[in-house]
Amino acid sequence: MKSFAAKVEEGVKGKDGKPSVGPVYRNLLSEKGFPPLESEITTTWDIFSKSVEKFPENKMLGWRRIVEEKVGPYMWKTYKEVYEEVLQISSALRALGAEPGSRVGIYGVNCPEWIVAMEACAAHTLICVPLYDTLGSGAVDYIVEHAEIDFVFVQDTKIKRLLDPDCKCAKRLKAIVSFTNVSDELSHKASEIGVKTYSWLDFLHMGREKPEETNPPKPFNICTIMYTSGTSGDPKGVVLTHEAVATSVVGMDLYMDQFEDKMTHEDVYLSFLPLAHILDRANEEYFFSKGASVGYYHGNLNALRDDIQELKPTYLAGVPRVFERIHEGIQKALQELNPRRRFIFNALYKHKLSWMNRGYSHTKASPMADFIAFRKIRNKLGGRIRLLVSGGAPLSPDIEEFLRVTCCCFVVQGYGLTETLGGTALGFPDEMCMLGTVGIPAVYNEIRLEEVSEMGYDPLGGNPAGEICIRGKSMFSGYYKNPELTAEVMTDGWFHTGDIGAILPNGVLKIIDRKKNLIKLSQGEYVALEHLENIYGQNSFVQEIWVYGDSFKSMLVAVIVPNPETVNRWAKDLGFTKPYEGLCSLSELQEHIISELKSTAEKNKLRKFEYIKAVTVEIKPFDVERDLVTATLKNRRNNLLKYYQVQIDEMYQKLASKKI
Repeated sequence: MKSFAAKVEEGVKGKDGKPSVGPVYRNLLSEKGFPPLESEITTTWDIFSKSVEKFPENKMLGWRRIVEEKVGPYMWKTYKEVYEEVLQISSALRALGAEPGSRVGIYGVNCPEWIVAMEACAAHTLICVPLYDTLGSGAVDYIVEHAEIDFVFVQDTKIKRLLDPDCKCAKRLKAIVSFTNVSDELSHKASEIGVKTYSWLDFLHMGREKPEETNPPKPFNICTIMYTSGTSGDPKGVVLTHEAVATSVVGMDLYMDQFEDKMTHEDVYLSFLPLAHILDRANEEYFFSKGASVGYYHGNLNALRDDIQELKPTYLAGVPRVFERIHEGIQKALQELNPRRRFIFNALYKHKLSWMNRGYSHTKASPMADFIAFRKIRNKLGGRIRLLVSGGAPLSPDIEEFLRVTCCCFVVQGYGLTETLGGTALGFPDEMCMLGTVGIPAVYNEIRLEEVSEMGYDPLGGNPAGEICIRGKSMFSGYYKNPELTAEVMTDGWFHTGDIGAILPNGVLKIIDRKKNLIKLSQGEYVALEHLENIYGQNSFVQEIWVYGDSFKSMLVAVIVPNPETVNRWAKDLGFTKPYEGLCSLSELQEHIISELKSTAEKNKLRKFEYIKAVTVEIKPFDVERDLVTATLKNRRNNLLKYYQVQIDEMYQKLASKKI
């Protein structure tokens, strides 16, 4: 069997109350030790400034201007043009009193100004602190105070929120700089609490009038404090140094360089995940290191298809929900084909898949199938796509396989956390044995599993599994102002992720569970809620699901957002003529969904106490606006419980009455 990771240390059996730990695995490129780091790339300022020197006229940042509600074509700034703006913005910050180590907030959607502000921080050893509302209500207020932010760059539509009386943090700010303009009303409101406001053009002008020599950071300086979207409690400030970020980028370059189809300065990345989140930030830093181009979506995720067609990206990264929607769109189009054409599509799919399973590259498995059927799907993704990466949560193996076959590009899953710079593990392109896995360790990190006895996971057992622990050079330095929490997750240099993984015989990592979402039912049985959600989420009736249980109950219940297309097909077969909203209120649908979930449970050999006994059917998807999910669409369990407490109580009451 081909091995994709190097075992560099053997596992150790637990004793004296200590858990067992599995073998230590590294990337094959690091088997004999981590590769020496490039001396010229040790900070994020190096990443940016070196690319300005090498690729001054390359397109760097692209955006679409909206005029009278019409979205125009992409406009671009070159590396040289961005560099000039960075010098001016950073000089203006220094003119206002910013000193090395000052914290600078950036609050807004992805856009060129976001990156200019970020690079301006790097130019003078300032610390960039991303702000975003999706961390929950009051999070911006908390972060500004906790990080002691002095200056904030803000999207114009968010200035009002920042100056809201409920947002007490504004009083500590020295200046607010808008990505565009500041209205007279808001400027006056800010001046009343002693805060200066500037339009983007005014701030550029100030920098031109008062130029300052750059004061680049050292590798050990803090690059950013990135607050994570945890599922409960206050956000955690993850401290990342310049060296950690640069090491991660260099490692990704070494990893990608071993493949035939390399990333180059001609590649184009479509940015739509929040820049305040590590996945997009890491991707953009990597693209800047290559002198490549980053185009930003125009702000409406529902119209992302239009941005894709206009930009024609070569690389897309997203959370599973993004790729699930792509898959759903393709499936919908297939259902509309006549039976003969659908038969041809399915035959071509099986033909190409069979050759890919024999080891052939997606480009060589079946050029005929690509020409007849699958190039049309590739064209829906702009026509130039070369790589799709899914991260943030597990992607269904069925969907991953479908995209690998039909999108005519590399499709891989990755794994990482803010604490590990996002790129902890990444799959190999064209290796079908990696379906449903997140690949192998990053070049400058190593991975091992630790025993979780209460969940039955043993890294030294017949099926090695346990909590994923990470150690290496591209790691966080700790949680800002929280040494207790840092000590809680770090042991002997190993970061404990809280994720449960399995190491397959070929050295590949698979995410199978989440340690923190473990609950004990009243009969004493442990249940892993996120694991069950991933399993039940595979059912075609389920678009979104939140599974609930607690120690005072013996059964599980769930709130489900059903898939409208599946529901409408079910209704048509049974002769129901109501619209989707009406169908969701039918007791018949509720009972049918419970039976569907039972079938899924039986198919996946779940234990009886893991079956869903009652469901509430919800029309509206869980969303960030109601604080029900994180920025990466993970369930916020405490908030979901508060929101659906009445429905939870009703379900348990009905279950109790059935017992009587």
